[in-house]
Amino acid sequence: MMDKLHSPDKMTGTETAYFAAGCFWGVESAFMAQHGVEATAVGYMGGRTDTPTYQDVCSGSTGHAEAVEVAFNPQQVSYEDLCRLFFQIHDPTTLNRQGPDIGTQYRSAVFVTSLAQKETFLAVKAELECGNKFDMPIVTEIQGESTFWRAEDYHQQYFKKRGMEATCHLPVR
Repeated sequence: MMDKLHSPDKMTGTETAYFAAGCFWGVESAFMAQHGVEATAVGYMGGRTDTPTYQDVCSGSTGHAEAVEVAFNPQQVSYEDLCRLFFQIHDPTTLNRQGPDIGTQYRSAVFVTSLAQKETFLAVKAELECGNKFDMPIVTEIQGESTFWRAEDYHQQYFKKRGMEATCHLPVR
């Protein structure tokens, strides 16, 4: 299996998806474990500042969300499956918060790269809402693709590099 430390933008034969679901360390870990995911990277999306740093984003002044870039092989895992995983690993009903992490940088958001991704995401969301999967309304933002600013190296594959279990997201349900 390929080392997932390679940047997703250098992969061929893959598609790219972007998800924000709270602390990016745990979110990245969950997507890395998904069959068909070729590579991941953590970073910042949806804000107003170019080349933001972790400190900038944590201040809440840039408008960025902690996000994960996911390069996946659509022959092995569908975008729909990735959306379902996204909804399993965080609480999409809390605005600007995941667990103890509070602020707009921890919001639930999807940054779609195509009309097909947008339609797929909206269909999965509608299915979950109609099925009463959650007790409260889903507040996940859906945005068009924006610039993905790769986070500092020490954030990439944080748990894996330290031999730790991911602890800052919900277990896959």
